[in-house]
Amino acid sequence: MGKKLLPLLLTLPLLLSACGGTPEPEDSASPSPSPAPTVEVATPSPTPYDGPVNPLTGLPIGEEWVNRRPVAIMLNNLKQALPQLGQSQADIIYEIPAEGGITRMVGVYQSLDGVGTIGSIRSARPYYLEVALGHDAIFLHAGGSEDAYSKISQWGVTALDAVRGPYLGKTEGSNLMWRDPVRRQTYSLEHTVVTTGQTITDLLPTYNIRLDHKEGYTYEMEFAEDGTPADGVTANQITVPVSTYKTGRFVYNEDTGKYGVEEYGSPYIDGNTQEQVEVTNVVILKTACRNTGDYLGHITVDLSSGGRGYFACGGKITDLTWSKQYPNGQFHYTDSNGDPITFGAGTTYVCIVPTDCDVSFS
Repeated sequence: MGKKLLPLLLTLPLLLSACGGTPEPEDSASPSPSPAPTVEVATPSPTPYDGPVNPLTGLPIGEEWVNRRPVAIMLNNLKQALPQLGQSQADIIYEIPAEGGITRMVGVYQSLDGVGTIGSIRSARPYYLEVALGHDAIFLHAGGSEDAYSKISQWGVTALDAVRGPYLGKTEGSNLMWRDPVRRQTYSLEHTVVTTGQTITDLLPTYNIRLDHKEGYTYEMEFAEDGTPADGVTANQITVPVSTYKTGRFVYNEDTGKYGVEEYGSPYIDGNTQEQVEVTNVVILKTACRNTGDYLGHITVDLSSGGRGYFACGGKITDLTWSKQYPNGQFHYTDSNGDPITFGAGTTYVCIVPTDCDVSFS
């Protein structure tokens, strides 16, 4: 029996090995997870604005203001009367020469929401009335030349006067306009008449005047988000020497996409904010400016014969042709192809200068 067991014992290890008696070690490394699928999240396109638009700027505005007559306010621009107040909130600023080489402005406001103190307010001339009429605007002024008073009546201008009219109060808010007590401490009396946007808003409905445009009225000005003229040349700086007394300058700010306004060698400051006035569009119109020969040195400014000029936006400038029907027509601006100028959405500064004004840009 011992002889029979020996071959069996000798073959047993071989059998065990063949049957897998000694297990193989498992791979200890875990399998790598499959990468998560990339999920692309679609960025929604901004919804185009489809609400009411300011006809003077192309920017959003409250529905209640869209068909309102804008308010045009005469603004003093003598060096000794600066800073002006509230002019940075005007939708359009018109600057036009007056006697002696000085200039005055007409600030045109479609909406008066949030507009603070405005001034100082000065006297009118006939051509400033033509600007107001072109906007079907309610005109605020403090005095005027005899010719202006005659034209107010002749042309039917809605003119509210702080000198010969009942619109000047003795204290703030007591009337449509008043003399600012702070300015009276350091300024000549003629440089102190002011108002506020809220005062105008509150009081205009109490007067017997038309507050809205007549049915069918359309302001003929076109806007685009980018109004840079396609055929324009570089105009990062524009210099406008209106007279020996006044030179204006516009410097393009790439960060804001606007022109910073300068005059008298310094930034043009809004006294309410102490900040420089910036505008999206600059318009320069050349026309005949002639001395009337009267002892006060009054001039005439031709706003009905049309002429040439420049339009600047986005750091570029191009030629334009302008026209206006006498006395209450709107300004019309066309490019070299005779097509209407498209403005950049935003505020506009219009310089009206003599035909020999040597405008330069670079």
